[in-house]
Amino acid sequence: MAAASTTKLFVRIAGLSGASAIGLGTYGAHVLKTKEGKEHEMVAFDSANRYHFYHSLALLGVPMCRRPNVVGGLMVTGMTLFCGTMYYYAITSDATFIKLAPTGGVTLIAAWIAMLL
Repeated sequence: MAAASTTKLFVRIAGLSGASAIGLGTYGAHVLKTKEGKEHEMVAFDSANRYHFYHSLALLGVPMCRRPNVVGGLMVTGMTLFCGTMYYYAITSDATFIKLAPTGGVTLIAAWIAMLL
């Protein structure tokens, strides 16, 4: 992928991701926080939302990396695995996929390390 199209791709993904992080944050604040007995789910949701937003912002820096496709791919994958499974658990209380969250976290760490290389 050419450098200009990589820049546009990850900036667009960052925009979509940031917008969805804000939308989901609003959902958590106005819908989930009103439900009794969902304290553990709310903690998971808040963690997912915080990491989602931080990494949405980090995606803006991906085009400046030496290997933007590697870093961006790792970051998007990590966000999907970590944040996605945490959101799913928080919204449904179904812990089936929560075991993927640590893999997502390790993938996010790998993305940050890949930025160094």
